[in-house]
Amino acid sequence: MFTFAPAPARRAYPQLDDRSNAMSLLHEALARAQYSERLDEAEHVRRRLRHLAAAKARRRAERAVSRARRLSALADLPG
Repeated sequence: MFTFAPAPARRAYPQLDDRSNAMSLLHEALARAQYSERLDEAEHVRRRLRHLAAAKARRRAERAVSRARRLSALADLPG
């Protein structure tokens, strides 16, 4: 009479060997580095936009001061 050994239980996800695990970790590290680089770049862009907005507001304020001085000078003219 023949007896068969039961087949080993199959796992849903095959066990990774050390080399596959190292490659997986390498890919994760690369993804984290790229994500970090994109975050740094986005922060740089935000800082640059804030700087440009501040420069624009400063120029607008300077023009307003200039206009106010001109109007003040015109108001002081003898009529």
